[in-house]
Amino acid sequence: MTVAAPPLFAFDSSYVRELGGLYEPWQAVPAPAPRLLALNEELATELGVDPNALRSPDRVAVLAGNAMPEGASPVAQAYAGHQFGAYSPRLGDGRALLLGEVVDVHGRRRDIHLKGSGRTPFARGGDGKAAVGPMLREYLIGEGMHALGIPTTRALAVVATGDTVARETLLPGAVLTRVAASHVRVGTFEYAARGGDPALVWRLADHVIARHHPDASEADNPYLALFERVVDVQASLVADWMLVGFIHGVMNTDNMTISGETIDYGPCAFMDAFDPSTVFSSIDYAGRYAYGNQPQIARWNLARLAETLLPLFDADTDRAAAAATEVLQSFPDRFQRYWSKGMQAKLGLAQGQEGDGALIDDLLALLRAQRVDYTSFFRALSAAVLGDATSTRALFAEPSAFDGWAERWRARLSSERVDFGAVAEAMNGVNPVYIPRNHLVEEALAAATAGDMAPFNRLLDVLVHPFDERPGLERYSEPAPLGFGEYRTFCGT
Repeated sequence: MTVAAPPLFAFDSSYVRELGGLYEPWQAVPAPAPRLLALNEELATELGVDPNALRSPDRVAVLAGNAMPEGASPVAQAYAGHQFGAYSPRLGDGRALLLGEVVDVHGRRRDIHLKGSGRTPFARGGDGKAAVGPMLREYLIGEGMHALGIPTTRALAVVATGDTVARETLLPGAVLTRVAASHVRVGTFEYAARGGDPALVWRLADHVIARHHPDASEADNPYLALFERVVDVQASLVADWMLVGFIHGVMNTDNMTISGETIDYGPCAFMDAFDPSTVFSSIDYAGRYAYGNQPQIARWNLARLAETLLPLFDADTDRAAAAATEVLQSFPDRFQRYWSKGMQAKLGLAQGQEGDGALIDDLLALLRAQRVDYTSFFRALSAAVLGDATSTRALFAEPSAFDGWAERWRARLSSERVDFGAVAEAMNGVNPVYIPRNHLVEEALAAATAGDMAPFNRLLDVLVHPFDERPGLERYSEPAPLGFGEYRTFCGT
């Protein structure tokens, strides 16, 4: 039985208070021998907690699920979801618990959530556990994304449970403490809408407006304004992903947050050589969630959200559908604006001009044709601004192809009459030198699973400063060696 623990956070569980019908009260399964593996001291401080206090045995017990802090209201959240396009009416937190919400030192409300804490009523035959590797993966990539400036859920801690998890082999178990603006998903609305209680969708929408998009409450149609804001934050988020070569890998509707944060780092990965058809997920046989498909999938998911909100938009079905369609049709333009602005910054272009789209498209076609490493190219480009294109040209099998494009690009830069030193510096502020390279992530997780946390800690230290090139870290900026082979990722359950 889970025991009570001294106060840890000043919990306020608005989700539990306001959204009965969207959760099941539940308790974690105690871990036999909890041991702290990783602690996010920066995030702890942000949450108003002394990091050193979290290292004490009674606090580690909380992070493992062995003790419930005073004020917590642990629940397994209910949601549905379209998974690879097929609707599943009852998903929910099969191995996770929402402990409650805290207001951080910046006044932002944040969820505190345990993942891998045991079976719940939504487990669907799963064991409710998590392994060390996937939980450290979520910690590592989440912090890498945060350092890149991309909205994301984050990990406060990973605790080894002392238990074993049966997957293809027996693996050491772990619990992750996840922090999020909230865990409300498109799938949460799907569950509410299909549950036979129309009032539940209204309550959920009001909860989300108050928590994430309070300005929507001032609009003539607050619920349509809510939908518009979700469309916009998702257009921005997917553009952010693609600008750094990130592939989510499992963009089911239950993995799309209403807040606009990235969630679920299972089959995700970063591209090395640029190719829009890149897929890493072991179960994405048809390439539904390939890198280049992510904007279209986001729009498809948002259409599913719109279907749940139609009765809130207008009592007249036709008017509601027309209003939803108009907002949904704005997604491609919103995405293109965010993407184009980001690509212009990566290329050192301060102001958009006619013809920039063709310049960008031709570059991406060139990178794809010559299998150029995406991250390395953009980082090297700042040196080319200053007249040294040696490292950039070396990335191409046929450097002359780059030369032709580069001549157009330099002419475009010159049209702005800018300080090229300042341009190069600005480019280095948006083009990372270090990303979570897949081979390095796997190397760190394999070592951690075997009990050696040193490679994980070294990689984490590199990733939290992605734009600062440091001597001695050259291997962290290089693409995977040829012997790494075809990369596949897994959901970890």
